[in-house]
Amino acid sequence: MTTVTGTHVTDLYPSRGATEVTVPRQDPVVWGAPDAPGPFVPLDLQSFERDGFAAVDQLLTDDEVAVYKRELDRLVGDPAIRADDRSIVEPKTKEIRSVFEVHRISEVFARLVRDERVVGRARQLLGSDVYVHQSRINVKPGFGASGFYWHSDFETWHAEDGLPRMRTVSVSIALTENHDTNGGLMIMPGSHKTFLGCAGATPKDNYKQSLQMQDAGTPSDEALTDMASAYGIKLFTGRAGSATWFDCNCMHGSGDNITPFPRSNVFIVFNSVENAAVEPFAAPVRRPEFIGARDFTPVR
Repeated sequence: MTTVTGTHVTDLYPSRGATEVTVPRQDPVVWGAPDAPGPFVPLDLQSFERDGFAAVDQLLTDDEVAVYKRELDRLVGDPAIRADDRSIVEPKTKEIRSVFEVHRISEVFARLVRDERVVGRARQLLGSDVYVHQSRINVKPGFGASGFYWHSDFETWHAEDGLPRMRTVSVSIALTENHDTNGGLMIMPGSHKTFLGCAGATPKDNYKQSLQMQDAGTPSDEALTDMASAYGIKLFTGRAGSATWFDCNCMHGSGDNITPFPRSNVFIVFNSVENAAVEPFAAPVRRPEFIGARDFTPVR
């Protein structure tokens, strides 16, 4: 259990020290009751408990996908959005890579966050009301868009945003076809049961570098080799409108997209209102609120 003494919260998951460390997961995976009402059926929850993820073949209809894809294109093409600090550009091509806090920028994506097919699943998994810790659209155009290196989101959110417990879940909703060749999401099934604390201190303003190409908070080749040997790697493919829910501690990443076929998605992170962020556990300062929210208002 997390303990609080004054304003100090005990760190159950140490990271960013002199050496890598592994810690067995100290928290439940599915916090809600197995028979809790919601979009997930009990078999889905069992699969999530075991593997750390659950895929939904068609979360959105084709018509809905078209609406969200038009909104993504509008945001990416808006010069004011490009000039906003919440937009991250590719280091080589200077094209937009991600736009953060889209549920605040766009009412279209705000409605998606409130959609019971989306937030209802988060409540089932986390066993409480939830708020949005982070939202963004990811744009992976063809011919050279860079990937995201292997990492556990929780390692960063714990170290740099101050999330105390593993009570956070992400959903990646595809707005374009996910082929097996265009830089799709890869997860090591079962890796969510072990926390890997990475070596090395967190530089000040690390987020400015890490959102383009992650360095601090990345596992060693040896650790990744051991984990891949133990768990294997699952590559997610599917049509536009499909979705993948995954636990905050899953080891995951994605490759570059060197095909002609773009891969774009909307990414929403839900955190339990009972797991509100405190001060960072292994960083000199908090990341900006558009990356790690400090507004813990439940999604309604």
